[in-house]
Amino acid sequence: MEETNDAHGYSKLGKSRRRNDFHNSNGFTNISPPIDSYNAIYLAFVLGGAGFLLPYNSFIMAMDYFKVRYPDSPVVFDMSLVYIAVAFFTVLGNNLLVETFTLNSRINFGYFMSFVTLIFVVVCEVWWEAFGTATSYGVNLAAVAVVAVGCTVQQSSFYGYTSMLPARYTQAVMVGESASGVFTSSVRVLTRFMIPEIRGSTIYFFTVSVSAVATCFAMYHLVRRTDFIQFYIALCERAKTRITLEPTEDAGLIETNEAQYGVLKIQNSPPAGNTLSFANPAYEPSAPVPVPTYKVEDVVIRGRQSVSTAGGLSGIKRGLLARWEITKAIHPYMISICLVYFATLCLYPGIASEIISCRLGSWMPLLMMALFNGADLFGKMLASSSRYWTGGRLVRCSVARLIMIPLMIMCVAPRSNPVFSAEVTAFTFALILGFSNGILGSVPMIQAPSKVDDRYRELTGNIMTLLYNFGLTTGSLMAYFLETILNPIDNHPCSTNNAHVKLSDTPPINISLTTGTIRSTSVTIITLASTLSTGVDNFTTEFSQ
Repeated sequence: MEETNDAHGYSKLGKSRRRNDFHNSNGFTNISPPIDSYNAIYLAFVLGGAGFLLPYNSFIMAMDYFKVRYPDSPVVFDMSLVYIAVAFFTVLGNNLLVETFTLNSRINFGYFMSFVTLIFVVVCEVWWEAFGTATSYGVNLAAVAVVAVGCTVQQSSFYGYTSMLPARYTQAVMVGESASGVFTSSVRVLTRFMIPEIRGSTIYFFTVSVSAVATCFAMYHLVRRTDFIQFYIALCERAKTRITLEPTEDAGLIETNEAQYGVLKIQNSPPAGNTLSFANPAYEPSAPVPVPTYKVEDVVIRGRQSVSTAGGLSGIKRGLLARWEITKAIHPYMISICLVYFATLCLYPGIASEIISCRLGSWMPLLMMALFNGADLFGKMLASSSRYWTGGRLVRCSVARLIMIPLMIMCVAPRSNPVFSAEVTAFTFALILGFSNGILGSVPMIQAPSKVDDRYRELTGNIMTLLYNFGLTTGSLMAYFLETILNPIDNHPCSTNNAHVKLSDTPPINISLTTGTIRSTSVTIITLASTLSTGVDNFTTEFSQ
């Protein structure tokens, strides 16, 4: 039998084998992996992770605008619930259709949906205000749903993508997710500082978000054809085309349909002549004793094979069995990531946005988001050193982290006089929640693909994303339930301070930096400083009682 570079695949009958599937621009054909020079590929995946969460984070970080536009409505809870619910069903569908559409087409689809939707929102909704208040509310929720479809397809595809690469690139995507939150938080704070008029600052904020998504899209296409990426994808494709031999019976070399591809099956007993010979003496006609015989387990069509290539019921059964084997190997990581994001979504962004500060007013939710996102980013950067973590430890820490739910609820309940009223207490809880989310939410995604065979890595990434989104969905539903059982604010603790601002009371859009802008900024900074200084005393007093 002729030896070729792609000896693990099938070839057309009567024709020479195909050339190696992996073509490198430098012409090398050995198995030495290319080097990620200057960490450019790593940076590209950081931007990739940022790109698929930027649209959602943009909606959430503009909550100050939406709360003024839709007073007395749970707009943050509604947006979060719509996004998470749509994302869950989308990632479920993506898991079922992962082998139907190419990786590149799925990622491009996600970018297109995000880009178009953000442009529509900033032009038609924020700038023109083309819809009435009631209609606008529904339009924004519909926009969030559309963004959820595109971003979730991207997210699931990126995790499947990086599962085929070294583990640090999965971490890069997760760092990008956190960097997206930090970036949007920073941009929102800066636009509010520079343009006090809330509608004008929101226009600039969404414009920056659109530009950032376009940058992430361009970076993805710059690196996807590099030798580094193609090398590791080729390795996983080779693993998928591997022939697996199992003890069984029957048949010979047959030809399938008109495609002229052969399927090698080895008979129960050796042939009478020398028509078929193998290096393994067990298959020589002179073999002295009966030996186990084998058959080809997977049929590869045109040189590629996935866990569900075969059509009909056999393909479905093969896909389900593959998913079950993966689940048995990675179930602690699945449980851990589900619990982590359940706890996070119970509190963020819904409950966190309900924490009231009479000193900081509308700045309080922005600062809570910024602290959470910053701590989350720091935790995900530390997650690269994940040798300490095992599946059992991850599950135990994820369960212990559930204590954060009642602690943060006490920052908003009872409504008129919360148990923990000091801003520093809420800020501390936000930091703990974000830091633990960064570590415990990253390590399972990084470690899980290493627990399975190479050919199942992309599917493992998609399964982990499914459990990730299941945690998000259940957590978001729980947050909505918690919001409904919290008593409404009858006596607002800041009612005498006029903490609320009406959109109609704001001046026309003015994008210039005036003396009034600088004065407003300096007053805000002084307020923040005084809040932190007095908050430390309150924090100490609360926990000493």
